[in-house]
Amino acid sequence: MTLCAYATYEGPDDEKELAIEAWGEVGIEGRAVRWDDPDADWSAFDAVVVRSTWDYVDRREEFLDWTRRVSAVTRLLNPADVIAANTDKTYLRTLEVPIVPTHWSSTDLPDWPEYVVKPTVSAGARDTVRTADRQAAAAHAARLEASGRTPMVQPYLAMVEDEGETSLLYFNGRLSHTVRRTPMLAHGETKRDNRLAQLRDPAPDQVELAEKVLAAIPRALLYARVDLVRLPDGTPAVIELELTEPYLYLREGAAAGDFARALSELI
Repeated sequence: MTLCAYATYEGPDDEKELAIEAWGEVGIEGRAVRWDDPDADWSAFDAVVVRSTWDYVDRREEFLDWTRRVSAVTRLLNPADVIAANTDKTYLRTLEVPIVPTHWSSTDLPDWPEYVVKPTVSAGARDTVRTADRQAAAAHAARLEASGRTPMVQPYLAMVEDEGETSLLYFNGRLSHTVRRTPMLAHGETKRDNRLAQLRDPAPDQVELAEKVLAAIPRALLYARVDLVRLPDGTPAVIELELTEPYLYLREGAAAGDFARALSELI
């Protein structure tokens, strides 16, 4: 039987058991292994799947070094170079598609009604501020710069409180399912429960945009989550491209089976 590692961390992950069970149904034995376990023998696995490595943010260089070491002895999914680029949100500047308008410094902020300010290396809403005060937005961006981090300043899009963010989930290049995600900063609160989502049918222009983004990546990806919003004029735009450790909503529809079959195909 094929043996694959489910790379995780010490904290909770409510998709771990579901994923490993689905892998077993397609002939893959899955074992959950902490990514920073010093005793792990990664060469013993036919592949290592990066999943809930959610504590890497404060140790990004250590994490990237781990991805390179694993890649030297077995198949890493997603690939190490993809992860290196994707863990710093400056990758948004390279996308040749509409993205949420983004300002990359603490100076000369655009005149927007409301701002969202966050570092380019972060997870969830960590170190993220939403404010209507332009000076407060600039000050938070300046604090990020002072700590050696790159800030990203975006306008808060009120439409997310009604429509939400749309996440399209792809496994081995195929659209598996789409969910409407509860906005992280709605009503001034930080929401972190990834389970607050509903299945939805994506609009054709959303699928077109997501697939254009993924077509520009010349690597086989086990998973990809393309997070979209609509700009005030109705244009779909990328708010984030999750290729490292996204929540995959595996309880929705046939998602767990789709994920397992994609893994089987790639190894």
